[in-house]
Amino acid sequence: MKYTLSVLVENHAGVLSKVSGLFSRRGFNIDSLAVGTTEDENISRITIVANGDEYVIEQLEKQLNKLIPVIKVRTLTEGSFVSCELYLVKVRCTAKQRLDIMKIADLMQAKIVDVAQNSMTLQFADTSERFDTLTELLKPYGIREIVRTGTVAIEKDSAAKK
Repeated sequence: MKYTLSVLVENHAGVLSKVSGLFSRRGFNIDSLAVGTTEDENISRITIVANGDEYVIEQLEKQLNKLIPVIKVRTLTEGSFVSCELYLVKVRCTAKQRLDIMKIADLMQAKIVDVAQNSMTLQFADTSERFDTLTELLKPYGIREIVRTGTVAIEKDSAAKK
């Protein structure tokens, strides 16, 4: 099962290496990793998506809490948070196909960020499930390249009050 961990850390050089090294030493793969500063420039949030069972995630959470630069670790439960990824997708297209791809972009609420003679690039920020749908719709035209960020997540206010 996939779990999303939200880790608040001190914003110092080497912290990401310590956190990712913890996963590596224990033989766990990180499916997604995103890091950015928070509203306080001295604190960063690391969002990690990893596979495992409850016991494994609980052990990782305990080990993360032992690291000096780690301030707080939360395992976000399904339905208690909002998450998304940013995707850039470059699609082959002829002049005749351009309108069809524009309709797909509009339908999926993707933004067209570059148009060239033989391609279009779409920007899409959403869940991985919706991105899979967009990918399936664009496959017949020929996907040239996909670039994606790691998942970012924030806890819902309604979930934090429980």
